[in-house]
Order: sequence, then C-alpha cells, then structure tokens
Amino acid sequence: MKDKKLWIFAGTVIAICCFNHIFGWSSCIRDMDNLTFLKQGVRDNLPYAIAVYTLLTIAGCTFLALPGITFAVFAGLLFGPVLGTLCCSAATTIGAALAFGAGRFFLKDSVKPMVIKNRYLNKWLFDSREENKLFVLAVTRLVPVFPYNLQNFAYGITDIKFSTYIIGSLVFMLPGTAMYTVGTAGLEDKENRMLYLGIAAVLAVGVMGIGVLLKKKYIQEGQYEK
Repeated sequence: MKDKKLWIFAGTVIAICCFNHIFGWSSCIRDMDNLTFLKQGVRDNLPYAIAVYTLLTIAGCTFLALPGITFAVFAGLLFGPVLGTLCCSAATTIGAALAFGAGRFFLKDSVKPMVIKNRYLNKWLFDSREENKLFVLAVTRLVPVFPYNLQNFAYGITDIKFSTYIIGSLVFMLPGTAMYTVGTAGLEDKENRMLYLGIAAVLAVGVMGIGVLLKKKYIQEGQYEK
C-alpha cells in the first residue's frame, strides 16, 4: 500500500509537470500583464479578487512549485501593504497545509524509513521533542536551507503535529511575506514610497538578523548533536 501511494504521488507530480510544460501554467501566473483583470476586480469586486488571488496562490505554490516571493509581490501590487500581507500569508499557509497533508498521506510510510537511516536527517527531522521541532521549523522558514516548496512536502514525512506546523509556518513566514509585500507596495505607491520601503528595510534587517543568529546557533554550532 505504501509503495502504491508513492507511485500515485510520483505519477501526479509527473503529470502536473507535463501539463505545465504544455499549457504554460506557471508562465501565465508569473506574467505581470495577467494581473490586469485582478486589478480591475479589486476596484469592482474586492472579495472576488481576493478569492481568485488565493486560488492562484495555492495552486502556484503547491502544485507548480513557484516561489512564495512571486505571490507576495502580486499581493503588494494588488492589495497594498496590509491587506496584501494578510492575503498572501493566508494563501501560502493554506498551500503549505495542503502540501504537508499530501506529504504525510502519500510519502511518510515509504520515505520515512529511508530518511531516518541517515543520522543527520534523523537529527533534523525526527527529534522527539516538540519544542525542538518548532525550532527547526523556525530555522528552515527563516534560513534558506532548502526550497520552500520542498519543505512543505518534507515536513509531511516527519512526526511534527499538524497544528504546530501550521501555526509555526504562519508565524515564521509572516516577516518575510510582509517584507516583500510592503516593499512592492512602496514601489507602486509614490505617495507613501519612502515609508513602505523603510518598513520593508527594517523587516529585511530583522529577518536576516534572526536568520543569521539561528543559523549560527543551530547549524554551525550543532546545538542538537546527541
């Protein structure tokens, strides 16, 4: 059964990649010119525009492996710094939850026994203490150890609680999301440009500072060596 799940997952990924190559879904989502209809939607029907943006973000960051920054930029352009941050944060968190669920259902039974044999991955991903799992989540969300999309599926094969994963992801992704969304809104809004860019700069310094601190303490010093 576990091998069947793995093959279904692999087949689905291959199918999505093939269809994406044929129909160019990721290129369409990344194309800034395609934001025109959403900008009109923001003016005419804000809830509709938010719903469309949310669906596109979930699909893009979950199934098409597009970087989260893409949708933070779109959110800043469409909705401004505050609403844009909230919309992007909500949509990417939902996408992360779906990818986590897929990883746990399709991959955990077959992949975990192989991964756990590696003592480094075992130390990073399968620490028994819940507070340590939350700390690892903070590190991987703030420090670019490996791609965001891969993280979502990878955490599905760990033993981290779903609630811990979702709340931790929401909190630790929020500063970076706000940084890109507010910064993009600053480039778009001439009247408040300096204010928004200043806020984005402060957030960037904070995110990088925390990331460097966590990297130094956790990765370089090997805090979790047994």
